[in-house]
Amino acid sequence: QVQLVESGGGLVQPGGSLRLSCTASRSGFSLNAMGWYRQAPGKEREMVARMSLGGSTTYGDSVKGRATISRDNAKNTVYLQMNSLKPEDTAVYYCSAGPSPIATPTYWGQGSQVTVSS
Repeated sequence: QVQLVESGGGLVQPGGSLRLSCTASRSGFSLNAMGWYRQAPGKEREMVARMSLGGSTTYGDSVKGRATISRDNAKNTVYLQMNSLKPEDTAVYYCSAGPSPIATPTYWGQGSQVTVSS
């Protein structure tokens, strides 16, 4: 079992930036792919960004050009930097981890609320 602990959410003004962090409780095959998803009220969960152990990245269309995912494999930690935030970025952001960057993640964090509002 892998526990994912997130930090960094909160209230941000439109046009602002935020950085989310997620640390896994252990390393291993389950962390080959780490990433971030989000779910807004009344909407389905959507992929924000995913990153393989080797550094390959995938971004959701709604955040391309505004989001950057990175990871520190030595610390079992993945980061999400988001800039030029919009009110429609408001959602609960979930850290994810799994063995494959193209399959549904196996593990999920508890979720971190991000609210973009003036």
